[in-house]
Amino acid sequence: MKDTPVFSRAAAAAPHMLAAETGRNVMIMGGNAVEAMVAMAATVAVVYPHMNGIGGDGFWLIREANGKVRALEAAGPAGALATIERYRRAGHETIPSRGADAALTVPGAVGGWSQALELAAAMGGKIPLRDLLADAIRFARDGVPTSAGEGGYTLKDEAGCLSAPGFAKAFMRDGARYAAGEIRTFPALAGTLERLAHVGVDDFYRGDVAHEIAADFDDYRLAVTRADLKAYRPHWRTPLSLKVPGATLYNQPPPSQGLAQLLMLGIYSRLGDKEPESFDHIHGLVEAAKRAWRIRDAVVTDHDHVVHDPQSFLEGESLMSEAAMISAKTAAPFPLPPMGDGDTIWMGCIDDKGNSVSYIQSLFWEYGSGVVLPRTGILLQNRGRAFSLDPKSKNPLQPGRRPFHTLNTPLAAFDDGRIMSYGTMGGDPQPQISAQTFVRHAMHGVPITAALDLPRFALTLAWGADKATLKYEDRFDPDLIRSLERAGHVVESFGKPYVSAAGHAGILVRDARNGSVAADHDPRADGGAAGF
Repeated sequence: MKDTPVFSRAAAAAPHMLAAETGRNVMIMGGNAVEAMVAMAATVAVVYPHMNGIGGDGFWLIREANGKVRALEAAGPAGALATIERYRRAGHETIPSRGADAALTVPGAVGGWSQALELAAAMGGKIPLRDLLADAIRFARDGVPTSAGEGGYTLKDEAGCLSAPGFAKAFMRDGARYAAGEIRTFPALAGTLERLAHVGVDDFYRGDVAHEIAADFDDYRLAVTRADLKAYRPHWRTPLSLKVPGATLYNQPPPSQGLAQLLMLGIYSRLGDKEPESFDHIHGLVEAAKRAWRIRDAVVTDHDHVVHDPQSFLEGESLMSEAAMISAKTAAPFPLPPMGDGDTIWMGCIDDKGNSVSYIQSLFWEYGSGVVLPRTGILLQNRGRAFSLDPKSKNPLQPGRRPFHTLNTPLAAFDDGRIMSYGTMGGDPQPQISAQTFVRHAMHGVPITAALDLPRFALTLAWGADKATLKYEDRFDPDLIRSLERAGHVVESFGKPYVSAAGHAGILVRDARNGSVAADHDPRADGGAAGF
């Protein structure tokens, strides 16, 4: 096992190394962590397009060097034409996974860049936008090798994705998707990014780029309109927080499932000390996840439609009550509702002043809806699939309503002054994956690189299955797996030692004593850490 990279002043971590290097280079130029993350977000959208893009959404958690923590929600709502009646008339029982009818929400990520850059400027940032987007433009225009992760990825609902308008032209050659290592360009996307670099990112919603996007919306008869683009604004939110021994943890409020990640750690921390990698450790996390999801599914919806105060579930008495419901030896039953896998990127950045960012950007499924807009080269998300066509559900489809989001951005401030930016992709199991990496590093003292390498579990549905199982990478001790089975857990091997379904996680930790940053990213992805 290699040692964790440690950088004396600043670092960035990403699932693709080119994105991490973009962040490092911006900070070398004097940029702060927020500016660096905008640049990373643009680069990763080009070099890792199966996992994210500027046609998707983003969530930011930013901790300034003075200790102020901000949450930025850049999640687009359903379009004005996205009604239950429209989808019922078209014969749909659920929101489609792929194609034009799947692309029913406003892309929010670029709006988040705009708001983040305003904060970056208030923090003293001075890097011109053209320099922040330069790498992304160059990679899109001149080409970049297809990553190993994308080249080897198996598509869900492949037929739907391949038939989506614009997909084949952007992502296929000679009837097949690009293989790992093959050079690929995105000329239309390069032109879009160049336009934004020249006139500002707000042009995406209220300028010439918006006009081009809306024209393609009309051609494809999407449920989103130009008026929806023009009206879109991201939102600053009060982050959720949780006190655990030695640290204060932060995450996103609804519509993000950040509450679930904090609940898992809050409940687990009240189960008492556990021997690392023991039955008690793994069983405790799994059972805490079940309790957390029970609350999440009752609470999390569009921020404007939340009935219960999410922060109230993170108070001591509530957490102790949940922990008391967990049997130390027996698995509780668990009816997990189907949400589908999610394909996303998480990235972190800490600059030389101590400003820290935890950021996630997503299309929902791999390649999202599969729809690529011809005028702008933008690949659209299918996040709207999280809506229900049942008007009585917790997350019913309504114009202007935000869908439930698996995306969440953890960050921790330790009592000794250390700052930890961490997170993962992984769809519905994201909170489980982040909780595992936090417990291993922060509670059990496992070094960052080793904590990211250790095998993971995910209580989730397999593709097409109707019942959740406890899936695990096959590097766990077989005796531990047998103990979990005897306790009543329905276990199922992923069949491989390292799988993307177990997340692409990353961790950065700043040492308050000397300002150094230890950082790394997941061996299951194509990235790492870069710093100076």
